[in-house]
Amino acid sequence: MELHGLLSYTFFLFLIAGNFTPEFTISKSIHRHINRPTKLFVFGDSYVDTGNNPKSFASSWKPPYGLTFPGKPAGRYSDGRVFTDYLARFMGIRSPLPYKFRKYAPNKLRGGLNFAFGGTGVFDTGNLQPNLTTQIGFLQGLIKDGVYTKRDLKSSLALVAVSGNDYGTYTSTGGSEQGLPSFISKVVNQMAIDLKLIHDTGVRRVLVTTLQPIGCLPTVTVTSSYQQCNESQNSAASFHNQLLQRAVMTLNNNTKDSSFLILDIFSAFNTALKSKRDFTGNSKLKPCCIATSSDANCGSLDENGKALYTVCKKPASTFFWDTVHPTQAGWRAVYLTLRSSLNRIFL
Repeated sequence: MELHGLLSYTFFLFLIAGNFTPEFTISKSIHRHINRPTKLFVFGDSYVDTGNNPKSFASSWKPPYGLTFPGKPAGRYSDGRVFTDYLARFMGIRSPLPYKFRKYAPNKLRGGLNFAFGGTGVFDTGNLQPNLTTQIGFLQGLIKDGVYTKRDLKSSLALVAVSGNDYGTYTSTGGSEQGLPSFISKVVNQMAIDLKLIHDTGVRRVLVTTLQPIGCLPTVTVTSSYQQCNESQNSAASFHNQLLQRAVMTLNNNTKDSSFLILDIFSAFNTALKSKRDFTGNSKLKPCCIATSSDANCGSLDENGKALYTVCKKPASTFFWDTVHPTQAGWRAVYLTLRSSLNRIFL
């Protein structure tokens, strides 16, 4: 995800009407005749990126990232596995190869590909990496080249994760509070267009995640010494999710086989953070890897190569790895919370 900055959402509360609770949206009638997919195509940002970002600038390729798995930096924005890895495991396939490595391992394309790039969004976010529409274009190009057939696509699942970079970019580039509601509608509307683009390639099931509770991210909770979430920002995330739910319902109503699904990452984060069993310490909102100066991040070094960050002794006991990303243990807790939803999807 690599959020560039977070919004002040307090003014947005009056727009929230009702609660967003469904773990996913899907016609019940299609469960009985959907076969388990054999390929996974992944689109989005750093919550699902497994190594596409350039090594020259991405923190995901620097220590201490990858500390737990595979034991060294490997392009994941965590100490280990991310949600993509757990979903692939659930499907019984290998985690799909990052798109940029496709030419070096053509024999590994059978399980799908990961087109996600950390720091990207629905629109351009300023990090010069491909946005969601461009990522989908990569798949369209491979289909045109004959890499994937109609049969391949029919037995595939697409995962789309958009985790807030568009909103961070909007704020950091001078977007006004008055214009934000309209911008959020633009983001969700473009998401709907992109979801349909994926479906139009021949992929029959398109799974999209909700926005996580942004107000619980360490970059926000640091102001309360990691003691409490910002509920105003969480309510605004719920508004985004409500718009997304409506967009998906419309897509399903307009599509013969109704294969657009919502996976409720928002609720899964909250459930994991409230767990009394999985995570310990003074605050579940405190990250494992913390910068030691205001102008540094997890993974930063000074001019002498000295680390400008500290790492906790037990990443497995913390939910958050850095200021915005979960640890491997955090993602595992989210996955376990969502497993019942996934079971129903793949019936």
